[in-house]
Amino acid sequence: MTTPKKNAWRENIEAIVIAIVIAMFIRTFIVQAFKIPSGSMLETLQIGDQILVNKFIYGVKIPFTNGKTLISVKDPEQGDIVVFKYPEDPSKDFIKRVVAVGGDTLEIREKLLYVNNKLVAKEPYAIHKDDRIIPANFSTRDYLKKITIPDKKLFVMGDNRDNSHDSRFWGFVDLTEVKGEAFMIYWSWNKEAFGVRWKRLGNFLF
Repeated sequence: MTTPKKNAWRENIEAIVIAIVIAMFIRTFIVQAFKIPSGSMLETLQIGDQILVNKFIYGVKIPFTNGKTLISVKDPEQGDIVVFKYPEDPSKDFIKRVVAVGGDTLEIREKLLYVNNKLVAKEPYAIHKDDRIIPANFSTRDYLKKITIPDKKLFVMGDNRDNSHDSRFWGFVDLTEVKGEAFMIYWSWNKEAFGVRWKRLGNFLF
C-alpha cells in the first residue's frame, strides 16, 4: 500500500522532471539566454549584458539533421542581430549584426559599407573609434573588394566596426549555423562599477 508521504514524494519528483523537460524544450527550440563577453557589439550591447535569443523565428532546428528547420517565420535580414556558431570553432557562440545576405554584393571602402552598389548610410548602431584607415594590403578591416554573398550564407559585422572579429576576417556564416535572433536585454552587470545597469533591463534590441 502506498502511503500519503510516498505519494507526495513521487508527485514532487514528477513535477521536477516535467519542469526540467519543459525548460529544456524552451531552451532548445524557443528562447535561450546568452551573455555578452566582449565589446565587439558596442554600443548596442555592453560587456556584461545578458540577452534573450529567439530560436523560433528562423525555424525550429530538428536535432541530428545537420541544421534542417521547420516552421520558419522568416530568414535572417539585413540589420538583424544574430547568434551563431563561430565558423572557425563551432563550440563557441558569436553574436554579430547581419549586413548582407545571399545574393547581395558587398564592398567596403575607407570604412564605408556598400551593399548592392549602394552606400549603407543609415547605420545608427555602427561606431568607429579609430580614425586611422588601414590600407587594403595590410588588412580587410577598412577595405574589402566587392564580393557576392553565396546563397544560404550571411555576411556579419560587429557594431564596433574598428574592434570586431567578423566576416571581414573569417568569411561567411552558414544559415544552418544560426541559432536565433537576439531581441532583449534581461540583465546587465557592470563589472568595473560593480553594479547593475538598471536602465538597460528590458530593453529591446534593434
